Amino acid sequence: MTHNISPEEFSDFIRTRRSIRSFKSDPIPTDVLNRILGDAKWAPSWTNTQPYFLAIASGETTKLLSKEYLRLFDQSIPAQHGSKWAILKMYLTGKGKPSWDYRTTLPYPEVLVPYRRKTGFELYSLLGIERGDRKGRDAQWRRNFEFFGAPTVIFVFVHDGLKQFAAQDAGYMEQILMLSALVNGVGTCAQGAIATWAGPVRAEFDIPEGYKFITAISMGYPDDDIINTFNPGRREIDRLEK
Repeated sequence: MTHNISPEEFSDFIRTRRSIRSFKSDPIPTDVLNRILGDAKWAPSWTNTQPYFLAIASGETTKLLSKEYLRLFDQSIPAQHGSKWAILKMYLTGKGKPSWDYRTTLPYPEVLVPYRRKTGFELYSLLGIERGDRKGRDAQWRRNFEFFGAPTVIFVFVHDGLKQFAAQDAGYMEQILMLSALVNGVGTCAQGAIATWAGPVRAEFDIPEGYKFITAISMGYPDDDIINTFNPGRREIDRLEK
């Protein structure tokens, strides 16, 4: 089988993908979105089951969901700062309490912590946010729940019956979706933090039984904000060879 793209062209192309964190408000045309989703369905999956379900919000639905996510985020801020009383209060009142299907606040394995810190330091440095600037960091983190201004958000659910293999298959699908979006001129940002609260999405969409919310992908046309130039690079893949 032959293809019109060379190995070198493919390598160059995939290196242009970025996580977009500031979008224009312009809507994605329906035919463009359908073309991207049409590409994504060709991802490999466990016995071709495609064990995932997408809830797609655009226009007013995106705005409504963002408003609800911002409310929950703002309620959770004191608990996020580590106050034991604030954490207790959150669980007693339910205000800002996570409604996740999968826990999103996980301790990073020690071996991975340096990579996380490096990326975070470089991103906030680009934005001029100092390490001790809690207010600035909170404001930037809050942008996640505005979906960075994206007009369309895809909420990804995986079937619990296939456990980690459904999550693996969803990952294959998401990567093809994001690369297809890129070639169609559409930016994307995968946002695991959104899955801290499954409640707003479940209230808005009739999600089939057995599916659990695992991540979201914000989509739209990138604007000229400096944050969209952020490129953390990549280290070599950890591996053993014989």
